[in-house]
Amino acid sequence: MAQIPGKDGKERRRFIAHYLEMIVAMIVGMVIGGGLVSLFCELTGHEDLLEHAGVSAPIMATNMVVGMTAWMRLRGHDWQAIGEMAAAMYVPLAIFIVPFWVGLVSGGTLLSGMHPLMLPAMWLVMSRRPAAYVHVHRLPEGDRIAHAR
Repeated sequence: MAQIPGKDGKERRRFIAHYLEMIVAMIVGMVIGGGLVSLFCELTGHEDLLEHAGVSAPIMATNMVVGMTAWMRLRGHDWQAIGEMAAAMYVPLAIFIVPFWVGLVSGGTLLSGMHPLMLPAMWLVMSRRPAAYVHVHRLPEGDRIAHAR
């Protein structure tokens, strides 16, 4: 993360702000989604399901992707950019889940390994198309009306 994209300080600050906003959106998604999943498991009598890393890791990743997707869409990103970012967030899960399934890594390694790898993966995706992240995003007027309903 040594190189911060942007042609000037203002664009670089926007790039970093956007990156930090997406991290916050991921955390919010993880907290809200995690609460809903926990409630569902409690109501259905499957509280112990989330104790298995092979179940909780994909659920956590998905909750983070949902939060990030909502924020990126609100900021006016197109579905291609959102899909690229979602893929970047699932790649670390994919890297660790297969070794977990075959017994090469523990559940703790799965969970503690995938989360930190998401951050540079996101930075790389953003750096690939910096123009999409260095300016203020707004939904087109028609989309704002559709989202408000």
